[in-house]
Amino acid sequence: MTIDRNKLAVIHIVKKELGLDEERYREILRDCAGVESARDLDDASFRRLMNVFMRSAHYRPRPDGITLRQKYFIGNLRRELGWGEDHFRNFLVKYHHRDQLERLTKAEASRLIESLKNVKAHAGGGTVTGVPNGHW
Repeated sequence: MTIDRNKLAVIHIVKKELGLDEERYREILRDCAGVESARDLDDASFRRLMNVFMRSAHYRPRPDGITLRQKYFIGNLRRELGWGEDHFRNFLVKYHHRDQLERLTKAEASRLIESLKNVKAHAGGGTVTGVPNGHW
């Protein structure tokens, strides 16, 4: 059994965020999951891989800081809106008084997600799907 495309996308986003070169990335796949390619991961090995990634210094936010899941969802909303980095940063500063996503608390990130969902709905993008129980 292999993992779905969304999980593969998450792995590659995290790989890029961590700045892993191909050699180090493959080494991590072999060490934690015993596979050569992320396509060969099952759900259990995917969770092990993500745990390894999350233990890195890159993902050690404050206890009340934005979660990886929130960060990923915000990135998807930004792409769906067609916003570049500058446009998004201007929105973040103007309406949420932060200049970096990583400086948001979990509660602030939830408010940002709701803001982006509203912008998308008003821009004719419809409702946002895939939001479990509206909790972010």
